[in-house]
Amino acid sequence: MRINVLLIGDIRFQFKYGFYFLYLIFTILYIGLLFALPESWREQAAILMIFTDPAAMGLFFMGAIVLFEKGERVLDSLAISPVRPIEYVVSKLLSIAIISTVVGLLIGLGSGIITNPLLFIIGVFLGSCLFSAIGLLIASNITTLNQFIVATIPAEIIINVPAIAYIFGLKPSLMIVHPGVCIIELCQNGDKALPATFILILWTILSVLLTHRVVTGSLHSLGGVKP
Repeated sequence: MRINVLLIGDIRFQFKYGFYFLYLIFTILYIGLLFALPESWREQAAILMIFTDPAAMGLFFMGAIVLFEKGERVLDSLAISPVRPIEYVVSKLLSIAIISTVVGLLIGLGSGIITNPLLFIIGVFLGSCLFSAIGLLIASNITTLNQFIVATIPAEIIINVPAIAYIFGLKPSLMIVHPGVCIIELCQNGDKALPATFILILWTILSVLLTHRVVTGSLHSLGGVKP
């Protein structure tokens, strides 16, 4: 399948350019920092680290990857290749989600906060896909790193602020519809983990569909004709 070839290529690219090395360094630093904190702070700190790094880092890495591909005119070649936009999108999201989930698990296991491994994996994996989809969506319409950084600020505020507030105790019932809160609820194995799973799946599907639409338009503008 083309998507398997794309996925392997994306993983090799990330390994070649040091993405995995960065994740390894951050993982070691975070686990070390967690054990330096008082035990009473450890769970909240670990959840915050997992949410803002393995899950959310895909947004920034995705921007860097797409900008690099634009600079190397990879997208021009992709636009006239047999690869479909949805295959390109899914490959990109999976490549980041796999390493993000592994790193999230290492931090979670290292800090001893994982009580339900399945829900934890679902939360980090879908959270990474969501953030990466947003990063890909934004990067598809910009040409410079500065533009990307500025464009991501509203998305960061909208997703991160309610989720961080939720971690520190602001938990009105309606906040469960927020995707960032759903990620936190799953990682913590909270009382609302089941509805959070379905809500996060819905948000992820919507973000992928929207990203696919934007990427399709971007590739068509370069000469692609694939639906």
